[in-house]
Amino acid sequence: MDNYGTILLVEDDSSLAQWVAEYLTEQGYGVHVCYRGDEVVGQVKTLNPQLVLLDIMLPGLDGISVCRELRSFYHAPIIMLTARDDEMDEVIGLEVGASDYIMKPIRPRALLARIKSALRHANEAHQPHSQQNIINVGGLQINSASRNVTYNGQDINTSSAEYLLLHYLASNAGQVVSRDAVFKATKGREYDGLDRSVDVLISALRKKFHDDPQNPEKIKTIWGRGYLLVTTAW
Repeated sequence: MDNYGTILLVEDDSSLAQWVAEYLTEQGYGVHVCYRGDEVVGQVKTLNPQLVLLDIMLPGLDGISVCRELRSFYHAPIIMLTARDDEMDEVIGLEVGASDYIMKPIRPRALLARIKSALRHANEAHQPHSQQNIINVGGLQINSASRNVTYNGQDINTSSAEYLLLHYLASNAGQVVSRDAVFKATKGREYDGLDRSVDVLISALRKKFHDDPQNPEKIKTIWGRGYLLVTTAW
């Protein structure tokens, strides 16, 4: 009987998949393994797992394409497994809707920590809360109940990770928030000094709101301090 939920592990390296599955099973998770990218959507629809661990390089269909297809109907966490030092994997993965990524070679404790954090954060995001449902900053409007984002009356499509970051920045509009605070609020863990995912997401949000990356006015990076959503620029 699964204690902590079901995980779909998508990895074509059978030896790696076996030890990851065994390790996570020992930690109390129910693990199903899929070896091909073109079989993932069907398995997700059948199993409805609480989380998907998704490798980038897969036979049949690559992980980026799989993630993009999953995000059309699947809203639970997707953690991508990427090759070390391949920044484009991280960038593209986050842009198509990955919740987080972890670099290979996989360290068991780090993997477990990311999984626990992603599941905890996903659970908290679906809990009812008494805070104001609508956030307005100039022409930006965020509906916390429906997760709908509009800007000057136009719907803005955001990935789960982009939404969480934008919501946190808008909730603290006009205040500089530290990188550590952003990580704790959006990922449920502390910044490790290496993870570049927030920078990738900031860049993606600037692009969606036509904020000049060379001279941003809406979302600024305050060097040495953190990030600022400027109230007067929206």
